[in-house]
Amino acid sequence: MTNPVQNKHIVLGVTGSIAAYKAADIASKLTQQGALVDVVLTESAARFIAPITFQSVTGRKAYIDENLWDGEGHVTHIGLGHNADLILIAPISANTMAKLAHGSGDNLLSVTTLASDCPLMIAPAMDAGMYDHAATQANVKILKERGIVFIGPEAGHLASGLVGLGRMSEPAKIISAVRWIMGKSGPLADKKIVVSAGPTREALDPVRFLSNHSSGRQGYAIAQAALDMGADVTLISGPTNLTAPYGVDLVPVTNAAEMTDAVLNESQNAYALIMAAAVADFRPSKTAAEKIKKGGNTLTLELESTTDILKSVAAQKEGTGFPKHSIGFAAESQDLIKNAQSKLERKSLDLIVANDITAPGAGFAGTTNQVTLLFADGRQEVLPMQEKSVVAEAIIKTLC
Repeated sequence: MTNPVQNKHIVLGVTGSIAAYKAADIASKLTQQGALVDVVLTESAARFIAPITFQSVTGRKAYIDENLWDGEGHVTHIGLGHNADLILIAPISANTMAKLAHGSGDNLLSVTTLASDCPLMIAPAMDAGMYDHAATQANVKILKERGIVFIGPEAGHLASGLVGLGRMSEPAKIISAVRWIMGKSGPLADKKIVVSAGPTREALDPVRFLSNHSSGRQGYAIAQAALDMGADVTLISGPTNLTAPYGVDLVPVTNAAEMTDAVLNESQNAYALIMAAAVADFRPSKTAAEKIKKGGNTLTLELESTTDILKSVAAQKEGTGFPKHSIGFAAESQDLIKNAQSKLERKSLDLIVANDITAPGAGFAGTTNQVTLLFADGRQEVLPMQEKSVVAEAIIKTLC
């Protein structure tokens, strides 16, 4: 299994903010994903949340300023800084941002950061007026120029009761960003991978549309797996309720025509295209300008075929050589292997993922899937029922 945070040493800095409670969730989730998390709290952070909270979720010592002088270990801040694969400060206050910008080292967190040579990621949390202040914005500029990665802040309701830019990003987004930065040197580094995901919607009138049950989960999982292996990922997504993984170039589309244009445009220079979207095969031949009124017991619709995207990609590839690899999906309710093999050949694919949507636990909406990989050279690989994230990793590994 490819996991960019597995056994990585991450120093999680926590500064004084009501958002400090979210840091415990970040520490817990990163630990569950296999990271070795050392938490360093500033004096003010320890007033919001106790070190024992972090020790409980990480199984490792949580450090406070007193540890800088307690003589435990060999120069605490040097050990923490040199061993770190990443320093994440979440939340980071305006005060600590100012310290980092100007090289101040007056507490354990700031000297640990100064002693490190690993990537630094920060998630600001403060009142909107503090973040907008000219002094803070000058520090933001300095830190960004040094290559420090900012996650947020977000706009929303703040602890002061005001609304503005200053909320810390949610833990899920921060963890996604950690995976992105830790995976950047993976086996697919500098390779562009285009992933399509989700359904399309074909309008009948201003109110109604034709669509399908696709949730987009498998496509989004593939995008995350590609990021984990270092790829530059473009995610072309139909309408879903999912949050795109941090680091993708998201191209939102609604209908099959928009999906076609986006896929052909983005795959012109792509290493691989993975067509996981459930694109409509038909659309209304005419879209009513006004809402269709109920005028009887039946309604007859005239449908027309949408563009066969993978056939169009095959034609493009024949002329330009891109995308270098094409992967499709066959979601079938009968004759799975026969239909998938036919699609593989007709659309000149390198690999097709055959998915029996009638199998319990597989198909749309759920978190698990059961698929068979069919390769252009005749090989087949049957994968067991497993989480869609694991299926996604298996698909991406075929490109390495």
